[in-house]
Amino acid sequence: MKHAYCLHNATVLTGLSVMKDCAVYIKDDKIADVYNEERFKRKKFSPKVKIIDMNGAYILPGFVDTHIHGIGGFGADDADYKSILKMSEILPLYGVTSFIPTCCTSSEELLIKKIKAIVKAMGKEKGAKIIGIHLEGPFLSPEKIGAQAQDGISPVDIELMDRLWKASKKQIVNMTVAPELKNMRELALYCTKKGIILQAGHTNATYEQMIEGMQANIMHVTHLFDAMRPMHHREPGVVGAALIHPEISCEIIGDGVHVNPHLIHLLLKSKPLSQIVLITDALPPAKTNLPADSELYLDKVFYRKKDNVINGSAISMLDAVRNLVSYGIPIEKVTRMACTNPAQIMHQQDIGLLLSGKKADITVLDKDLNLVYTFINGKPIKGKTPCA
Repeated sequence: MKHAYCLHNATVLTGLSVMKDCAVYIKDDKIADVYNEERFKRKKFSPKVKIIDMNGAYILPGFVDTHIHGIGGFGADDADYKSILKMSEILPLYGVTSFIPTCCTSSEELLIKKIKAIVKAMGKEKGAKIIGIHLEGPFLSPEKIGAQAQDGISPVDIELMDRLWKASKKQIVNMTVAPELKNMRELALYCTKKGIILQAGHTNATYEQMIEGMQANIMHVTHLFDAMRPMHHREPGVVGAALIHPEISCEIIGDGVHVNPHLIHLLLKSKPLSQIVLITDALPPAKTNLPADSELYLDKVFYRKKDNVINGSAISMLDAVRNLVSYGIPIEKVTRMACTNPAQIMHQQDIGLLLSGKKADITVLDKDLNLVYTFINGKPIKGKTPCA
């Protein structure tokens, strides 16, 4: 036994249930057991086990951010593996134990450089684990490009996709595409064979085009409501398809600006909880002071100075969780959205649930939702709550 901890006197949110007055036993890099306080008091632990009284804190699976461009001044679009590793070190200070670095559109040469940087960083992390790569493009709609680079988008090109896949060494986990693009079905079939999860986003697809996308296995939606055809009573679009069809899963940005909090409540009424994934869509300047010559300005989210287009989020996952709880959403539901659902939708079986045998990636929050500890591979990182 390399190391072991027992966290007791806590409310345990497993991702499936809420258990008050419980304890979590961590042995090496696994969750060895979860049990009630009475059993904890009767159990005889080895002297090697460090016992920690949580004073009623919440213990939940580590946050999983499946759509993040950067944080703390570092990002995936730097095309530098050292930036990815810095993201890995910073994210546990906000409760994140796993993440998918997200690359914006760019030239093929630069995009491949970004992909190779992420691949080089994988396995070298000192903090949050890199699950894989999220490509937000290049096969997007020029009509719904948002803050993405217009010259980085491309018509569907299977040969280009194959070059990206080979550069990734099979590490592309998810990819945002516009379902309405010509030859999208051919791309979808290619990606399905490779195990790549396709997400509808930056799209002007009609409802019927989204249904065709679903038939081709485009079953997840990137930042629902944002950068897509809005819902109309005669043309539901992608938003309508996501609300109408419970089998579609979707991301939601939790900064309170990209999506009105009342719409998050509507989403929870309209869709199964298991199909909603909380994301940050955070940009590299998140949790930093912007430089004086920045092209962005901060007003809860980042705006592009030249045209006031929202460029991305300025939040951490801890901020997002706090926001949703402040909107009146129970913390056990938020836990599903921030931990369990992203892990399950991205086919990550070892994380996202606080159950015996799962990887000991754990976030501990006090009653005021301040970070107390983040455990990664069973080892604690003391919470500094830098985002207070």
